Amino acid sequence: MRVADFAVAATPESIVTIGLGSCVAITLHDAVAGIGGLAHVLLPSEAMSRERENRAKFAGTAVPLLIEQMQARGARLPRMQAKLAGGASMFASLIATQGLQMGERNVMAARAALQVAGIPLVGQDVGGDFGRSVYFTIADGLMRVRSVRRGEIIV
Repeated sequence: MRVADFAVAATPESIVTIGLGSCVAITLHDAVAGIGGLAHVLLPSEAMSRERENRAKFAGTAVPLLIEQMQARGARLPRMQAKLAGGASMFASLIATQGLQMGERNVMAARAALQVAGIPLVGQDVGGDFGRSVYFTIADGLMRVRSVRRGEIIV
């Protein structure tokens, strides 16, 4: 999957996105229905882009998009749980220390969107100054996060 993209799948499939820097991967999972979704979010808000048609691009619109697409396949909102990965400050040393880095803003926006939707955040691997790739297995809801810096961790 690419930046500003999303996918919804059912067991036994997996969804993969690579190259998360300041971007955030948001995964939603309904274990009972065996359905999951992943969005590779680029920006925290629509106000930061001229092109606003792509709902997967922004945290606040990606979460409702995933919910809609998962519900269309039989998932139920009360059973959904979320995990996050990414939101790194890739070039922190090159940017003034005032204000939040883009990665931090993406993480905050993703958490806020999940809160508005009433979906509990049950795991995360966010922040730092290194990139990640996410391998989300629908059957068990595990999010494997790989990076050169730390290898693989399971969230």
